[in-house]
Amino acid sequence: MKNVQTKREKEKYIVGEMIALYCKKNHKSGKELCQECQALKAYAEQRSDKCPFMETKTFCSNCKVHCYKPQMREQIRTVMRFSGPRMIFHHPVMAVSHIIQTKKEKRKLEEENES
Repeated sequence: MKNVQTKREKEKYIVGEMIALYCKKNHKSGKELCQECQALKAYAEQRSDKCPFMETKTFCSNCKVHCYKPQMREQIRTVMRFSGPRMIFHHPVMAVSHIIQTKKEKRKLEEENES
């Protein structure tokens, strides 16, 4: 159970960092998030807290069930598209870890589809 909670907290931290990067660069918000980004972060944290697949999932984008409302899903996609490539400069360890996990997940899915 502790492992799942740790995973939730890590996911919330990463998403929060990505939203902060997006907000700072696009909304010129400085250290504080703008209202829109605060709302998105709160929503993402709430979704993470309620995720029943946290124990087995890697990333929300790989999940079969998308629990975000369509508007919020589009907002988080926009944030991820912007912040993802820039994370290597702001959080290099996190970015490399994400790349490695994504490749492992892709390989695993390919192996499952072959069998």
